[in-house]
Amino acid sequence: MKTTREVIMNAIETLKTDCAHFGVAPSILSADFLHMADDIVKIEDAGARVIHVDVMDGHFVPNLTMGIPLIKQLKPFARIPLDVHLMIDNPLVQLPWFLRAGSDIVTIHAETLNASDTISAIELIHENGAAAGVSIKPHTPLDVLKPYIAQLDQVLVMSVEPGFSGQGYIEGSEQRVSEIRAMGNEHGVSHLCIEVDGGINRDTVARVARAGANRVVCGSAVFGADDMGAELQEIERRGAAVYGAPAGGAWY
Repeated sequence: MKTTREVIMNAIETLKTDCAHFGVAPSILSADFLHMADDIVKIEDAGARVIHVDVMDGHFVPNLTMGIPLIKQLKPFARIPLDVHLMIDNPLVQLPWFLRAGSDIVTIHAETLNASDTISAIELIHENGAAAGVSIKPHTPLDVLKPYIAQLDQVLVMSVEPGFSGQGYIEGSEQRVSEIRAMGNEHGVSHLCIEVDGGINRDTVARVARAGANRVVCGSAVFGADDMGAELQEIERRGAAVYGAPAGGAWY
């Protein structure tokens, strides 16, 4: 029988080579912090693809959230990969900390580094056995991705301004997803995972899935539901129906 670590490592390798399955990444920023272990078990049992961890430093975004200590505690407990979204000003300095803490997927922001330093960050993430992602804010030109998109495992498209959960979806974000999917294909990375974060729920998920997103981050839509497992599965079902691929996939 495989160990939890072996299962997670297989999941990371799958992420790097396959975007054939549509899934949901629940953001624990919206979980009940007093009962987080219970909430994580519920989303894992419901088929969550990854656990999304929003790290905010109070500088790059106007909010301060979780960090290294929580990731260290999550790592031995979680049965699925930790998808760590670094909304921080100085990712090159802090990346080693988050990698040592056990981050399985690490996403930095395109706005924080120039192209050369972003490539260095991607290489550092890969050298440590994790998957590398870059996130872009709603008004960041997509061209910033071109110098390094071929080296990425995922692009995280923000469909709200980063900083706070519970915001409404910015209309037209699906067009950015479509353009990134085309850019990835053009650069030979048809397997690129495109994740969308912000205002995603059962009413908006089809827009981004139809445009080419194969994973969505859901915070309040899942953790604020009376039955979070059922809501996660319904959002995933609606996304998979228009993405044209099975829900869930090779994560277990």
